Amino acid sequence: MVDLSTAMTAAQGERRQRMQGGDKEKKVRRTGRNLGIEAFDPVKHVQKEKADTASMWLVLAFSLTITLLMRYVLMDSTDPENSKILYILPLMCIILIPTLHRTVMPERFVEHYGGGTWFKAAFLHTFTFLALSFLLVNPPFGDIAAPELASKWTVITDDGEEITYPHAMATSGSTITWYTDGADALAGDAWLLFGLMDNVNSDGAVVEVTREFQANKTLREDNISFWTTNAERIANGTSTSNKSAPNLTPHDDLDQPFSIYLGADLEEGTHKIRVKITEQGDPWENVQEYTWKLVISSDPAP
Repeated sequence: MVDLSTAMTAAQGERRQRMQGGDKEKKVRRTGRNLGIEAFDPVKHVQKEKADTASMWLVLAFSLTITLLMRYVLMDSTDPENSKILYILPLMCIILIPTLHRTVMPERFVEHYGGGTWFKAAFLHTFTFLALSFLLVNPPFGDIAAPELASKWTVITDDGEEITYPHAMATSGSTITWYTDGADALAGDAWLLFGLMDNVNSDGAVVEVTREFQANKTLREDNISFWTTNAERIANGTSTSNKSAPNLTPHDDLDQPFSIYLGADLEEGTHKIRVKITEQGDPWENVQEYTWKLVISSDPAP
């Protein structure tokens, strides 16, 4: 026979032993080896850091080489219309990165490379190529952008005494409307005015202007002397809506002004104006085209 007190003491002792044994099991389960965590190896860690650093410099050199080949070899022999290949082909060279590492790097480095290495190398190559290519195709290393409209364009009339702007004033859009208040023609000499800006120098640009009206197309030549001779009148001209003259060359001497004589007493209707700007860039010939409309209406101005 066992009395109640002895039985309770034995049960408490047994429960305490089980709890202590469970704690030991938990502590064993939380150790690094049992959880699959390898012990830190400083020598292996140093070798991996050296391998990653060598990989970084290899990818940078690879990206620089690819960019220089794109800029000074491929770009010179590629038509601007097929310029997409200049970016697609170098970026596709990402697939060569693993092979390049296994070919160039020593075996003690290659054993540390894996999927994470190729992922990081792909991003490094992509952004290095984009940054370097942007640098090499812009001044002072290159120029692939044609001059463009500095601000706005307009058509004025000159009666020999006063320069007049249209009711709608100058615009960067594609259409200007002149209201002649019942007349069937725009009285006076009509001049097309605009300014060009460029990231290098727009002085070397060739501007070709054609005016088309009722199937008749005429080539109009630039006459810069009109702008230089009448600079003050152009700046102080008024419009049919009593607005001040627009600033066609907002960047001062950095913009190149153009004044093209369109004709005298232009007839009512739609006159289509095409402006083609050509510049010998580096390495391509840069071309920019604008198509504008001058609408002459006999209706009164709104």
